Amino acid sequence: MKSKYLPLDDQLYDYVCAHRTGASDSVLDALRKETESLGDDARMQISREQGSFMTLLVAATGAKTAIEIGTFTGYSSTCIARGLPDNGRLICIDESAEWTAIARRHWSQAGVEHKIELRLGAAIPILQSLDLKPTLDFAFIDADKTEYDAYYELILPRLRANGLILFDNMLWGGKVGVGATTDPSGQAIDALNRKLAQDGRVETVLLPIADGLQLCRKR
Repeated sequence: MKSKYLPLDDQLYDYVCAHRTGASDSVLDALRKETESLGDDARMQISREQGSFMTLLVAATGAKTAIEIGTFTGYSSTCIARGLPDNGRLICIDESAEWTAIARRHWSQAGVEHKIELRLGAAIPILQSLDLKPTLDFAFIDADKTEYDAYYELILPRLRANGLILFDNMLWGGKVGVGATTDPSGQAIDALNRKLAQDGRVETVLLPIADGLQLCRKR
């Protein structure tokens, strides 16, 4: 029996993006346009369907507290915050004051700034400083790939049972699973994918959305 998956072309991908709630969103569309003006750095912005998926996931699980590692210009954080209740809390961690200044403006325009606390600096020491209690419901990780495993080990004990961790770029442009790579980020991603599949602390599935989303539920 043939494997069941569907390759996407631009026409089919546009169809996917058009047929979702909030396909036309003035705030997110403006944010995408401004981010695209950054040039090559704009590639770090998540896709439209990833954002919609995260909003739905956060709302469906009833998450109240969330954390994001790697905020960039704020597309993913806006989507996460929209899924949280009005009294929800999202901690955003990023090292760039310049990029997160764009995020701050769009959080305000989206009406979610009251849910978000931005912490500027290196992610690992900030994570280490968090209270070591299971208080988080949701985590999104999209920063330095070589540090993904460290982020995971720091977040997991702070995550409630049945809480979710979502990793971005886990297919690394299709370069994982097709032979050995010398790229440190690719090696780190491949190693983490293998680790998560065998880690009894979580239940996990690798989804072929955009550049690959690894979704983990804490047991």
